[in-house]
Amino acid sequence: MTATIALVDDDRNILTSVSIALQTEGFVTRVYSDGETALKALTDNPPDLAVFDIKMPRMDGLELLRRFREKSQVPVIFLTSKDDELDEALGLAMGADDYIAKPFSQRLLIARIRAILRRTELTRSPGTETEAEAAGPLARGRLSMDPARHRTLWGGEPVTLTVTEFMILETLAQRPGIVKTRNQLMDAAYQDDIYVDDRTIDSHIKRLRRKFRQVDPAFDAIETLYGAGYRFSEE
Repeated sequence: MTATIALVDDDRNILTSVSIALQTEGFVTRVYSDGETALKALTDNPPDLAVFDIKMPRMDGLELLRRFREKSQVPVIFLTSKDDELDEALGLAMGADDYIAKPFSQRLLIARIRAILRRTELTRSPGTETEAEAAGPLARGRLSMDPARHRTLWGGEPVTLTVTEFMILETLAQRPGIVKTRNQLMDAAYQDDIYVDDRTIDSHIKRLRRKFRQVDPAFDAIETLYGAGYRFSEE
C-alpha cells in the first residue's frame, strides 16, 4: 500500500515543494501549517510517517511531538536549523526517529523517509522476516545493536541514535578492526544515490562519539585513521 506522509511546517513554500516531491515518488501527503491543527488531525487519522518543523508558532514541533507520543508511535522526522543541537537532542530523547537540518535536499529527506519506513515494516508485517530481523542482534564488546528494533545499548545502557547514525555504526561494528572509508560509510547511510561530502560523515561520527560519551565518558571504540577513514574497536 502507498505510504501516507504528514508534513507540518509554517513555511508554505516548504509544504508545497516537499509535498509535490513526495507525491512524485508515489507517496500520499497531508499538510498542516501549525502544530495545533496537526495534532488533532494526526491523532484522529495517523499517517505512516510525519515530518515536523521544530520552529513553529502556536505549538512548536517539540510540544507537538510530546503530545503526539502520548497517543501514537508513528515515526517522526524533525526539520531543524543547523545550530539547533539542543532541540535535536530533546527531540530524539522524546521519541523522534531522525532529523534533517535546513536547508535540506528533498532527495535526502525522501531517502530518510524510505529508510525509516523500511525499518518499521517489521511491525506492519509481523509474518514477514526482514533483512534486519534475519541478521539478528549484533554484539561487539560492550556494544549491542538490534537492527530490527533500531535499539542500541552500550554496557547495557540505551543510546538513542538516528537512522543515519545507526546505519553508520552498524557498518563499522559488523567488522571490528577493519577500516571503513568515508565513501563506504556514505554508501551505507545514504542510499538512492544521494551525494554527501566528507564533512557530513565526520559530523555524524562526532555526534556518535558525543552520545556514547554521555553514557560512558571513556568511550573510545570509534577510531579515526587520518587519511583512511574510521574503524570500530571492541577491546
